[in-house]
Amino acid sequence: MDATSKKTSPSPSAAPLVSIVCPAYNQEAYVAQTLEGFLMQQTTFDFEILVNDDASTDGTARIIADYVKRYPTLIRAFYHETNQYSQGNPSVPRLFGEARGRYIAYCEADDYWTDPRKLQIQVDFLESHPDYALTYHDAISFDTNGQYGIQLQDELRADATALGLQKARPISTLTTVFRNVFDSLPKELAAAPLNDLVWWSLLGAYGKGKFMGEIKPAMYRLHPGGVFSMRSNKRKLHMALQTSGALANYYNRLGNDELYEYFLMQLVGYSLSAITPQRKVQTLLQVGRNFSTNIGKRLMTTLNKGHVQ
Repeated sequence: MDATSKKTSPSPSAAPLVSIVCPAYNQEAYVAQTLEGFLMQQTTFDFEILVNDDASTDGTARIIADYVKRYPTLIRAFYHETNQYSQGNPSVPRLFGEARGRYIAYCEADDYWTDPRKLQIQVDFLESHPDYALTYHDAISFDTNGQYGIQLQDELRADATALGLQKARPISTLTTVFRNVFDSLPKELAAAPLNDLVWWSLLGAYGKGKFMGEIKPAMYRLHPGGVFSMRSNKRKLHMALQTSGALANYYNRLGNDELYEYFLMQLVGYSLSAITPQRKVQTLLQVGRNFSTNIGKRLMTTLNKGHVQ
């Protein structure tokens, strides 16, 4: 953690099987409901709750501190004096490095779980299926006006292959339980704004993903303070573009041409979506000219090599 962070509450002597990781910032109205969703979990194993308050300016830290007093051996809180996210230092995956569990369960402080058997079901599966790195289930988007249905539809409500995870397929982040296998990111990925997509891609190197439809949906809250949900479409597109570029650079360094080219294509698609229709036509014409020029050069090189005088 950063030099201005303060950790409170003693750590239990026995290592928990699961660490619930919960970043919080200015979520005074929601954080208690989030913590109650953790505390209601019915498990045969020990778990811990790690809550990170990123210098909230409302009463979020006070509510977290109250829960720490009530559950001192269960909740570990981290408080920051200066906001780290605004300085390009997100609390995760650094917070994963504080987690003592074999598995990470993730949920931000404005979302919440509804199924008391959630952790037990997901962990039981991971314990008996070492070829899987990640489990997830449904989540429902909602705001003060009502619910907007399941986040992921159709083919996304299914298992993910290891390659599918490496391609950073969408997953409802607040539903995930995954193996605790990294506490930092490769240099190319450290600044990627959609860091959960980066996590899934890295986890794909460790196994597959399991969709668990029997778990009650978690609740994904849409509100003006949401870090991602209330961003403009233009900003979301730019974040996706930056993340695809970072993943392309990472897999290029690893020498994985398949994933390098996949994320390059993602980058091209997002780039075309981000520009105006007039510029889009100009760009496609330029791409066509470049393609023709490169093909011509390759053909001439081949002909020259094959011609013997």
